[in-house]
Amino acid sequence: MKVRFLRQNARRIMAVAIVLIALATAGTGASAPSQSGDPIVIGSTLSLTGAFGATGVIHKAAGETFIRWINANGGLLGRPVQWRLLNDESDPAKVTALYERLISQDDVDLIMGPYATPNIVAAQAVAQRHGYVLPNHTAVLTYALSYDCQFPTWSAGGKPNLAVPQTVFKMLKTQQRPPRRVAFVTNTGGSTNFIAYGPPNSSEGGAVEWARKQGYNVVLDLKYPPTQSDWGSIAAQVRAANPDFVWNSGLALDPVNLIRAMEQLNYRPAQFFTLFPTPGPLLALGDAADGVLSVTLFEPNGKLLKKLGRKAQNIVRMFAQSAAANGLGYRVFDSQATASWTAWEVLAAGVRGARSLDNQRVCNYLKANGTDTTFVGKLRFNPAKNNFSKPRNLVKQIQKGRWKVVWPPALRVTKLQEPSR
Repeated sequence: MKVRFLRQNARRIMAVAIVLIALATAGTGASAPSQSGDPIVIGSTLSLTGAFGATGVIHKAAGETFIRWINANGGLLGRPVQWRLLNDESDPAKVTALYERLISQDDVDLIMGPYATPNIVAAQAVAQRHGYVLPNHTAVLTYALSYDCQFPTWSAGGKPNLAVPQTVFKMLKTQQRPPRRVAFVTNTGGSTNFIAYGPPNSSEGGAVEWARKQGYNVVLDLKYPPTQSDWGSIAAQVRAANPDFVWNSGLALDPVNLIRAMEQLNYRPAQFFTLFPTPGPLLALGDAADGVLSVTLFEPNGKLLKKLGRKAQNIVRMFAQSAAANGLGYRVFDSQATASWTAWEVLAAGVRGARSLDNQRVCNYLKANGTDTTFVGKLRFNPAKNNFSKPRNLVKQIQKGRWKVVWPPALRVTKLQEPSR
């Protein structure tokens, strides 16, 4: 009883602090609606250190932005919201232990998924065991995410192993001189390997098989482990293959390491695509990264941001503040931040729609109704398709030190910069 009493009082103190911070920092120019009662506590882990740390901190900044925003706009169910965040150190085993702690010991009301597919799969097992809803922002391994109360917001579709290469190679074919010789350099981690080769024990295939079926000459099909450190040997093999187009099924700092290694060999392929990079470090490469391509959910430039209106513009501005507070040199609300924000919107929409913190009711509401989101539109969740919504794959390119959307034509802010061969 004494422990429970202390916990309740700690929550009340935290509630007051959260409201005061939200009023001071939200930047909306208006007072927050009144809130009362204990805070609603949402628990999660993020990879703040380790292999995924460079990207995990982006999701930390996005989550902090959402907590500020929602508390400045009335909280949830009239109560303030508190985020209890733990560092999983990019280790799925620690993810499992920490989510068990959050649910069983810390008694959090709700949970949010971690960053990176292997960690999300680990968290899913815990969420399913305890009957918690699990919104998650970067899951791509669609076949491994079968729990009907997990709700992914990385909108690459139910078959990203087909949807992503279809989008990219369709764009490449519009060039005056499309590439013919393609090199694949693949991180054998879960999501990147899945998009390159498709699900295990299936003939469905992925980007490599898709390229072959489209008539491209796959001159290199090279795999490396997530712990790869010798990038020089990979760069040498890419140079020897002499491709027109390099597809790096990599994530985080993989493309930075590969480009630097190729630079040391005084080699640069005509075109370079990478799957899930940390965006800032690539820009820091300067001219060496000019023309690099990647997929994205959203980029806040040109008409893409303007047409979404003032709410979206305020969110982008608030995120920049949180990114600065977290020491991020790159403070743009791009694909990672978009996926993260959308996952938080999904959780909030489920609670509001269900008018309850009961996880089963929240789950049922989301499955039945889906939700509108600020940056990627309407999301619908069908358990028969593991709750993955329809694909939304935009292609962005680094042009003059900025990421710009170049595909599809209806959403691009500038044209694709073609290589001079």
